[in-house]
Amino acid sequence: MTESVPGSTFEAAYAEGSPPWVIDAPQPAIVELERRGGIRGRVLEPGCGTGEHVLHLAALGYDVLGVDLVPAAVELARDGARRRGIEARFEVADALRLPAELDDRPFDTVVDSALFHIFGDVERAAYVRNLHAVCRPGAAVHVLALADTGPGFGPEVGEPVLREAFGAGWRLVELRPSSYRGVARGESAEAFGVAPGTLVDPPAWLATAVRL
Repeated sequence: MTESVPGSTFEAAYAEGSPPWVIDAPQPAIVELERRGGIRGRVLEPGCGTGEHVLHLAALGYDVLGVDLVPAAVELARDGARRRGIEARFEVADALRLPAELDDRPFDTVVDSALFHIFGDVERAAYVRNLHAVCRPGAAVHVLALADTGPGFGPEVGEPVLREAFGAGWRLVELRPSSYRGVARGESAEAFGVAPGTLVDPPAWLATAVRL
């Protein structure tokens, strides 16, 4: 993908109230990642959406911050925290301006669930530079991105894109097939052969890169 998905697309999805990525639960792949010991220290989730991963990790005792470009998403995340009685932090911030918009305390872990794959070539490189700037040496960045290996419902990336993105300044320690749970509607429901509103698990990549 050479061009990024514009922010207006996500603003419209929240205004309409039916984003396919909102499943009112954390991604199973991220839950399993935490169970396997992949999360530690201070955690950042850029593009946190309604905050399900932040809420899940905060409830487990992690120091975690969720940021999203869309104010409506951040408000939904804060509402979710209040309703569940979970102390969690959310801020409106641009993932392409992280060093300027966050405090100067570095992160130990980054959880990217379906953000990396929305960027085109130029902004993807800028995004990875931003992650490098806000992570301490040895920090782990986990990327769950829709894969170009099967039917999906949004932008997709190939394995070479992830390998290239986390080259200089990083050590890619794992890149394996996974899945990303979402809600199939419209053309995506037809592609999966399911009724609109059905939860589906299209193929994804789960990559882990360590900041050098």
